[in-house]
Amino acid sequence: MPGVVIKSQDQSEKNLWLSRRARRFGRICRQRLLFWLLSLAVIFSIYFVYFGIKIHFHGTDSPLKNVKEASNVNNVAGRPKKTHRQRFFPCEVSFLDSVTHLLEPKDNTKFTHFSLGYVEREERALRNEAIEAQFGGHQTLKDREKSYHATNQTIHCGFVRGPEGFPSTGFDLDEKDKMYMNTCKVVVSSCIFGSSDFLRRPTSKVISEYSKKNVCFVMFVDEQSLAKLAAEGNVPDERGNIGLWKIVVVKNLPYEDMRKTGKVPKFLSHRLFPSSRYSIWLDSKLRLNADPMLIIEYFLWRTGSEYAISNHYTRRCVWEEVLQNKRLNKYNHSAIDEQFHFYQSDGLTKYDSSDPKISLPSFVPEGSFIVRAHTAMSNLFSCLWFNEVDRFTSRDQLSFAYTYLKLTRLNPDKHFYLYMFKDCERRAITKLFHHRTDT
Repeated sequence: MPGVVIKSQDQSEKNLWLSRRARRFGRICRQRLLFWLLSLAVIFSIYFVYFGIKIHFHGTDSPLKNVKEASNVNNVAGRPKKTHRQRFFPCEVSFLDSVTHLLEPKDNTKFTHFSLGYVEREERALRNEAIEAQFGGHQTLKDREKSYHATNQTIHCGFVRGPEGFPSTGFDLDEKDKMYMNTCKVVVSSCIFGSSDFLRRPTSKVISEYSKKNVCFVMFVDEQSLAKLAAEGNVPDERGNIGLWKIVVVKNLPYEDMRKTGKVPKFLSHRLFPSSRYSIWLDSKLRLNADPMLIIEYFLWRTGSEYAISNHYTRRCVWEEVLQNKRLNKYNHSAIDEQFHFYQSDGLTKYDSSDPKISLPSFVPEGSFIVRAHTAMSNLFSCLWFNEVDRFTSRDQLSFAYTYLKLTRLNPDKHFYLYMFKDCERRAITKLFHHRTDT
């Protein structure tokens, strides 16, 4: 029966095909299952290695964990720590609403009065010895000691010339600029030497018309800096101004160290502006964001002070300042040591906030902003501080406390009204920028 045979053969082939398909399906399933199991094992291993799952073996940590921890310790020790710079913020400064009703206090009798003269020319020693004339002069230690006494005297205070025929000692100004500076009663000054900074113009909208007319805004620059500013589009107008700044060009800089040269206008504003009664100094890295007359009222008149400077934002002790200057290589370490050891031998001690004899909140100032009346004690302190910078290093924060403490120690009956205000107040009235990086 042919039909039956054919049907039986077809049924057999169909069963064979189904059997093969079932085996093939089982093999594929096993392969896929094995693949997923291996994948999970790999993922688990990666998770275990990188995320440190704790596996306990009879109460002990995994040996692999210990290896990982040891590896981490070695890695941390081998790479530098990441430092996060602390941020500092301004605080409220309660200025008056306007300069309209400002009233200068009458001559305050509590301020010490005496007469200061300045060494203009040195004759002796220079003629007989091969000594070069210097801007700061050749002050002996005996002269230096005497200069700390608040009494009628003539002291070294920069701008010292040599005998007739000797070359200029530096900081040469045009006669027209000198005439202009001699008319100033209130001064805001700054400087840029060696193209160290961009020109930061005072914020004009916050400065009153009164101050714009009655306050001198003077920026001292050398010829290199003037050329750099001109190349950037800052060209003085026909009056010699760039915005509010009157540009005064200084020729024949007295020091190779630009920082030390910058201490001349910073400390000696009473010499540069002989008719001025008040001055405000700000470093060229700062932009003035407040009216100068309101600043004088707030820091001097309201507090009854003749000199105002802010404390440093982190450091209080000169010992800390010395270490920081060395750590950042701010100056030759041997020169810093020489200055520091000299000060210690002359009585400088560490800052101690619990000492009732210490009237300052810090021995380290943030010296980029200074407000001062040109009184006798203020002028004397400024000369003394400048002389320390001239004799030792240009790092004036190292010499501030020593100068102040020695002056007050040698004049116990003649008070110096120095007000050290909070650094956050300085940040409220100025904006800080970085120095140039392309010089």
